[in-house]
Amino acid sequence: MKKKRNKLVITGVAFSSIALLGCADVNDSADNSENDTTEASSNENGGEYRLGMVAAQDSIQHQGAEMFAERVEEKTNGEISIDVFPGGQIGSDESLGQDLGSGNLEFAFLNQGSLSGMDQMLDFHYLPYIVSSYEEADEIYYGDGVIPQTMEETLLDNNIRALGWYELEFRGLSNSSGPVENPEDIDGLQLRVPGSQAIMSFFEEVGAQTVTVAMPELYTALQQGTVDGQDNGLLITYDNNLHETNEYYTRLNHVFATGTIAMSEQIWGNSSEEHQAALEEAAEEAQEWQIEAQRAEVEEYAQMMESEGVEVIELDDNQLETFQEIGMDLWDELEDVYGSENIEELRNEVEEARE
Repeated sequence: MKKKRNKLVITGVAFSSIALLGCADVNDSADNSENDTTEASSNENGGEYRLGMVAAQDSIQHQGAEMFAERVEEKTNGEISIDVFPGGQIGSDESLGQDLGSGNLEFAFLNQGSLSGMDQMLDFHYLPYIVSSYEEADEIYYGDGVIPQTMEETLLDNNIRALGWYELEFRGLSNSSGPVENPEDIDGLQLRVPGSQAIMSFFEEVGAQTVTVAMPELYTALQQGTVDGQDNGLLITYDNNLHETNEYYTRLNHVFATGTIAMSEQIWGNSSEEHQAALEEAAEEAQEWQIEAQRAEVEEYAQMMESEGVEVIELDDNQLETFQEIGMDLWDELEDVYGSENIEELRNEVEEARE
């Protein structure tokens, strides 16, 4: 896996330089996926592959995926071509993970935290309040510590190879009922959360009712009042128009999340060493660009959301500390889920990062 990420490097590809692909006929792609996969897996010289993702079209994540595809094609002299399908066009994270594992899909920008049904350890990095700054995140999430190691090993156990990571930002809470400034404001809310025991436990601890809804179905669930709110980062909330249904957004920062630049292990194993090296190089470049671009946009997104009538709530230190105490007290209770040794190792890494 990648060495510790001490400094972000902009790769020189500007936003405007990433040519977004037109949407192919999804049904045709799905109908032909078995034939495409069979041909690709037996051909070390490459082929035409697909990359699925739930992130919205034109989002930073989507642009990062397009950059990855572009770099792969350049580095393999056109021998590997990747079509990118954003917005859940070819499936939710859950189905993308299943298709990667079975070899029916070649690539994905995968939110592995949504795959707890596949393996509970894939949401280990969702423990509440692991980090409180980007500096701490660089140490904990992008180095060689227990979180990236656990993600890499668990994905590989499910026949998914992690080529690199991309950033999913600090998560917040949007809702349609009222401002959330303390735990009591969450009591009684029905919230959509990913299938993560860590996130569900946190919100249930403060009195919310949690519901799991696939990302492509979330807007409708909020619009129809099936759920009162949801937890996601500012960019994801805005890019998916979720703020149109929720007029309050609290920067709770309860979870910092990453996703995986993922590849089917079956396809990886049938790729030449030259192609494997090219894929890893392209993933590293896309990772660095996406993280830098994502962080640069956060405050602008907060302003855009406010300009469209959303009340964006910034918690002061005392308010955040109240939530942090509740969240971190849950770590001991979740040892049966994630393992006492893993949690202890993570505690030690967090203490070192904060020093």
